[in-house]
Amino acid sequence: MSMFLLSPPAVREAEVFTRMPARFRKPDVQTEWARANRGGQATDSFLEGPVWCPDGRGHGHLYVTDIPHGRVFRISKAGDWELVTEYDGEPNGMKFVDDAHLLITDYRNGLMLLDIKRGEVTPYLERRNSERFKGVNDLTFDSRGNLYFTDQGQTGLQDPTGRVYRLSPEGRLDMLLGNCPSPNGLVLSPDEKVLYVAMTRGNCVWRVPLQADGSVSKVGQFFTSYGPSGPDGLTIDTAGRLFVANPGLGRAWVLNHRAEPDMVLTSPEGASLTNLCFGGPGMKTLFMTESVSGTVLKTEMDIAGPLPHRAKQTKATT
Repeated sequence: MSMFLLSPPAVREAEVFTRMPARFRKPDVQTEWARANRGGQATDSFLEGPVWCPDGRGHGHLYVTDIPHGRVFRISKAGDWELVTEYDGEPNGMKFVDDAHLLITDYRNGLMLLDIKRGEVTPYLERRNSERFKGVNDLTFDSRGNLYFTDQGQTGLQDPTGRVYRLSPEGRLDMLLGNCPSPNGLVLSPDEKVLYVAMTRGNCVWRVPLQADGSVSKVGQFFTSYGPSGPDGLTIDTAGRLFVANPGLGRAWVLNHRAEPDMVLTSPEGASLTNLCFGGPGMKTLFMTESVSGTVLKTEMDIAGPLPHRAKQTKATT
């Protein structure tokens, strides 16, 4: 009997791009989010939601959220930090609607729209059929302007009722999945025929085929991880390789179309590697948030990430 062994994946340690300056840290401020999600530990910041904004000259800025303290920061190519807004919310994932607005999945408030220049945050979608969300987490757009987002809350294996929604440019909201154990990051395949969703407490990533009529069928488990905390943020490159941030392990998996690791990216600064995105010149720099330490990591990749899609309309939904 012959046996085929997989080649071990390449292992690469990321480097520190920048750390949150001391002037922005809040070590003495207790928050409800930290009490519920960090076991009451002192949490001076918790970074998430990295998103890149190119400037048209091969450079740009990185935006990140700070969940417990309701803040959004802009980071220059030199690693300098600027506070964009601070408001009464718990911002997590972000994506650009247009050059002037960021759409935020806010755990406390639902979908919120940030006017970057003014620093104003206004409601975009707070409720579904008059019912509050459990706690929205992350989001992504497709090429037609449809918005996919996760509603995680405190779901897990004890309560697998997290949801995945799709919001059309016309305002139609469809629930695609309603049986999710902690849905978190999500990303579309390059051909937009498959939606990948991280199930943090299930310690796996689901593969969600999208049918021509917009429905889903034959949803399966694509990748299985291990450890104290499962897959979190997701992104994808133009070759279709899936990048999976895995807090608790302090690493990011780079998976081929068979869910085999081509590469493992490790953190030099803590184990809470929560989210990641492509940016930089040619969209070949991978940025990653190490949330507990308030650090942004980076590494250069050979294959670029795709330019992200944006919304087809910006009017807030009430």
